[in-house]
Amino acid sequence: MTAAPGPLGSSDEAFAVITGGGTGGHVYPALALAGELVGRGHPRDTIRFVGASRGLEARVVPERGYGIDLLPGRGLQRRFTVANLRAAWDTVIAFARARRIIRRASPRVVVGVGGYASLPCLVAARLRRVPSVVHEQNAAPGLANRIAARMGAKAAVSLPGTPLRGAVLTGNPVSSEIVGTRRAPDPDCPLVAIFGGSLGSARINDAALELYDQWRHRADIAVHHVTGPRNYEDCMARLAELRRPGDALRYELVAYEERMDHLYARTTVAVCRAGAVTVAELAAAGVPAVLVPLPGAPGDHQTRNAETLAAANAAIVLPDHECDGNWLDAELTAMLADPERLESMSEAARGLARPDAAARLADLVEEVARSG
Repeated sequence: MTAAPGPLGSSDEAFAVITGGGTGGHVYPALALAGELVGRGHPRDTIRFVGASRGLEARVVPERGYGIDLLPGRGLQRRFTVANLRAAWDTVIAFARARRIIRRASPRVVVGVGGYASLPCLVAARLRRVPSVVHEQNAAPGLANRIAARMGAKAAVSLPGTPLRGAVLTGNPVSSEIVGTRRAPDPDCPLVAIFGGSLGSARINDAALELYDQWRHRADIAVHHVTGPRNYEDCMARLAELRRPGDALRYELVAYEERMDHLYARTTVAVCRAGAVTVAELAAAGVPAVLVPLPGAPGDHQTRNAETLAAANAAIVLPDHECDGNWLDAELTAMLADPERLESMSEAARGLARPDAAARLADLVEEVARSG
């Protein structure tokens, strides 16, 4: 299956095949890398993508003007199911198709960004002796990147201490708008930004609405709550039930935030998940945070991401099962009453940032391509 602008023809050649995806945590750093390579003079049509038919990349990559080939299937479940039989067959097809794609593209380098679709292309690259690079966004490496690194792929990591042998610390590429964020939170009415990733988080949404009930009389604080599209209507109805005449709290509730750079610029402290892109953006923008790692994430990578920021005193880690309005009330009230602590956390976050991450990763990709 392919998505416009279409699969590779028999005579097309690529400088780089960028493979992987599934979620924004994989897709957006890949697009940032592609943009950097195009900015260095590599024609856009020589930067090709291979992703999963069910992944975010199927829509987003063509919108950015890049060609993409889509592989079938999804990851296997950790127990025997009928769905696993179909997934196993799709995996066989995906590996066969990946070999054909790499053979036709004849890329100088293959770049894996993690996710289901990356491993077939990385194995195909190994079989054809095409040099490869893997980029790991999280502190706990995913299975595809671990296997590829063992097969000889050069590893790039986003966070210090990520356990991939011989890895180069490049950082995690984020958009130029985020890198250019200049924070200017209102000292007289600090803003708490609450969000749970692109799909939202029921746990964080519940805690935010509980917090409204406790802060309803406060005119000295504002809250910007991003629910995620699937939870918006429910949260709106619950908020309407909570509101009373005379409530003083400035509480803004939206389904999705189009311009996170604008939100970061006016945020005093964030309450959010600890996905790879979120952590990289918080660091780049210098936003102090309360991080609530998603339980059950593969390799518990969100906890590892959060702990990296907490170890640098840039964030506080709040376990998911403890996330409620009472905890947020107590901790956020203490944080907002201590501007020096917040400024120290902001500086610590910026100390972890890699604003040139896309350039560093592109340097490595070009170096590996030359070595081939």
